[in-house]
Amino acid sequence: MIQHRSILRVADNSGAKRLMVIHIFGGSKRKFGYLGDILNCVVNEASSTGQVKDSEIVKAVLVRARKEHKRKDGSYVRFSDNAAVLIDNPKDKNPRGTRIFGPIAREVRDRGFAKIASMAQEVV
Repeated sequence: MIQHRSILRVADNSGAKRLMVIHIFGGSKRKFGYLGDILNCVVNEASSTGQVKDSEIVKAVLVRARKEHKRKDGSYVRFSDNAAVLIDNPKDKNPRGTRIFGPIAREVRDRGFAKIASMAQEVV
């Protein structure tokens, strides 16, 4: 569960290191973002050699969240950090980086981000 002004780690090699959430897509009154949601973020910290720069506004998909998420089968999934992967645009759903670091949630693949799921080390 992510809200406005939450700080996220970046789980890809696009060059960004930290993101701050400025909008959660899915309605004007939407307060929280969950696994697989598209977020509008600003880059707080970036590598000097990366594709993205500081203060750039980017779109990202949430791939890990500290708040547990209940699945249809009754099990829960929870991660040790909040992390996102930068994407080009919400229609294509292609990641900006070429590698994905760490595990990602199965809900990301179910939401249509198959390319991110295939690049990840582990889908939990």
